[in-house]
Amino acid sequence: MDFAFVSGNPALDLAGTVGFRRDDPVDMLATPADLERWVAACEGLPDRVSADSAAFESAVALREAVYRLALDRVLGRSFDPGSLKVVNDTAAGPVPAVELSDAGLRRSGDLRAVLAEVARSGIAVLADPDACFKECGRTRCTRVYLDRSRGARRTWCGMGECGNRVKAAAYRARRRASE
Repeated sequence: MDFAFVSGNPALDLAGTVGFRRDDPVDMLATPADLERWVAACEGLPDRVSADSAAFESAVALREAVYRLALDRVLGRSFDPGSLKVVNDTAAGPVPAVELSDAGLRRSGDLRAVLAEVARSGIAVLADPDACFKECGRTRCTRVYLDRSRGARRTWCGMGECGNRVKAAAYRARRRASE
């Protein structure tokens, strides 16, 4: 299964690795190897990390905490204290090393450093009072994303998956109604 990076922030994209949370959850991070693939695919993170079971469980805990905090923002409620603790504790970890060369920027670090970086990016966006958090408008989708569109009119987490499906269903419904 391919990962979608449409939420506008690595922490929100990590939270989005569970789809359809309310109905029939689909977890795209079922194993440490899945987490390694996600990190390698996520732009701006070190791409060669290995995940043992403890680090994997830390990543899953961070994912769930970020999701709860983002949903708190969507619903306009106070942050969940337990989730705040998980995110803040993870963010206190080591930072990835950054190296500049003629080939460009290279980041390196272990999975703890990656998770700390993801937690810090989540904190930065969750603390931004002007950030517009939304939940996808597709009926079953529960992905939370940043709406940076003009006038904050974005409806779906991404066109590739949800937007196209909603539009196609609306088109089919219009055709059936006109026949």
